[in-house]
Amino acid sequence: MSDAMSEADRLPVPAGLYPVGSDEHYPEERPARSVRVDGFRLDRAPVTNRRFAAFVAATGYVTEAERSDPAGGAVFSPTEGPVDLRRPALWWRFVERASWQAPEGPGSSITDRLDHPVVLVTRADAEAFCAHVGGRLPTEAEWESAARLGSREPGGPGDGVPMRNGVLLANVWTGAFPYWFDGSARPEAAKRRGTSPVGAFPPSGPGFVDLIGNVWEWTASPYRAAPAGGCCGAGPASGTLVALKGGSHLCAAEYCARYRPAARIGLPPDTATGHVGFRCAY
Repeated sequence: MSDAMSEADRLPVPAGLYPVGSDEHYPEERPARSVRVDGFRLDRAPVTNRRFAAFVAATGYVTEAERSDPAGGAVFSPTEGPVDLRRPALWWRFVERASWQAPEGPGSSITDRLDHPVVLVTRADAEAFCAHVGGRLPTEAEWESAARLGSREPGGPGDGVPMRNGVLLANVWTGAFPYWFDGSARPEAAKRRGTSPVGAFPPSGPGFVDLIGNVWEWTASPYRAAPAGGCCGAGPASGTLVALKGGSHLCAAEYCARYRPAARIGLPPDTATGHVGFRCAY
């Protein structure tokens, strides 16, 4: 295993003035505005289980989920039928000893998911990895600027999953959330529920993959807004929250249409869940 990436895997984002936010979607995305960003590079893809395993092997790092008391993290559990979508606790459960290498808890593994994004990592875990490879977490403005390159904002909440010419553009929920998953219209590598191998869906114009969908991604920025309606296990109204970007495999048109560059949620920095990962900036 290797945690090395070539310069070709770190794509440039030019310095400039970029649009961020949206006045047309969820309240926490307002206001639409412009921000100036210095030039930087960003990982082409989110950090995979393979890369994170190499980091752990080289450093002996133990993630926060593995050393918390009790050890474990939040795991998605589909319901048996339709439920009140205002109650995310109905499909999230804390699983003892769930971790990045056992994403569903004891008995699960990443053996067949080495090229999937690593999950059940906190912001501190992400920062430790990025520092090891000479990088850092992107700011929220940097992340959104990269996502805006060659992209167009899809429609608002309820307008359907991101499609173009009948092709699904990102790993988001297809079916009826949170009880019925339909994998029929998805790429072969992404037909099962959950994370998908990085790059299973079409890249953005500059070549980034999975900036939208697959896993929410940690940023270095604090989250300043009311929590996003409990979306995707979003954090409580009080305490320190960190901004995450990009949506995940659990974003659904009828529930959490946050598969747009402007979309955001806030989570406590010590959150470890099965739909949150990261990529590094340089």
